[in-house]
Amino acid sequence: MPYFIYKIMPGPTDLVKTLEKLDQYGSFKEAKTHARSLRAEIPEGDRTQIKVMFADSELEAEEKLMEKREEPILREWEK
Repeated sequence: MPYFIYKIMPGPTDLVKTLEKLDQYGSFKEAKTHARSLRAEIPEGDRTQIKVMFADSELEAEEKLMEKREEPILREWEK
């Protein structure tokens, strides 16, 4: 399965995001290195995110990126 690199730009609400596929790699190491270099280019204060997603297809990767995930519950010892 390939690793997809996406640029995620915030929309008017938290549920609406704009996704732009930037690249695709066969190995995690290459994808991680490229994603780090892209993140370094984002100006301070910009809410754009660069994410690496492991999926069978572009459609599956985009579905995973668009799903609403619950905030993790912090335990007392994690605070």
